[in-house]
Amino acid sequence: MVNIVAIGGSTRPGSSSELAVRMAGKGAEAAGATVVYITGRDLMLPIYDTESSDRTEAASVFVAALRAADGVIVASPGYHGGISGMIKNALDYAEDLAKDEHAYLDGRAVGCIAVAYGWQATVSTLHQLRQVAHALRAWPTPLGGSVNAAVVSLTEGSEDAATKAQLETIGRQVTEFAIMREATANKTTAG
Repeated sequence: MVNIVAIGGSTRPGSSSELAVRMAGKGAEAAGATVVYITGRDLMLPIYDTESSDRTEAASVFVAALRAADGVIVASPGYHGGISGMIKNALDYAEDLAKDEHAYLDGRAVGCIAVAYGWQATVSTLHQLRQVAHALRAWPTPLGGSVNAAVVSLTEGSEDAATKAQLETIGRQVTEFAIMREATANKTTAG
């Protein structure tokens, strides 16, 4: 069983980016993963402080979830053409994994999803998420999600079928990559 951590949302409960990460998480679950969701206000962590190792309980839970994750799904709202401050700050906490055997998110798949009201912000935010995933030594999934919330609905029961399929595919890709990575590691250990 692989463990996926799904992070996303905004300060507004049930935001479009939270709905998007949950749809992607359902795709991961359908592919056989256990998914831990850390969304919305649970991501309102103190500003990451490089000068202190003191962590709040919420920050410690978040870092532990990242450390245990075989893959990550991230959905950010597009604010002013980029990643929201809340999501970027949460991703900064991956710095606590810098000295781990697999530093940062090394070798893990990251499904990147951007949600905004307009195509320009969705595309630029998705690009930034992929850049951050690369900087954290992760593998962005081949499919990324650009969701224009001005055009499509993510509300359960009236969700756009093509967007739902896209998001579920991202979750599936993260899971499949984690399963392949685990199988390769087991083969190397056994061989």
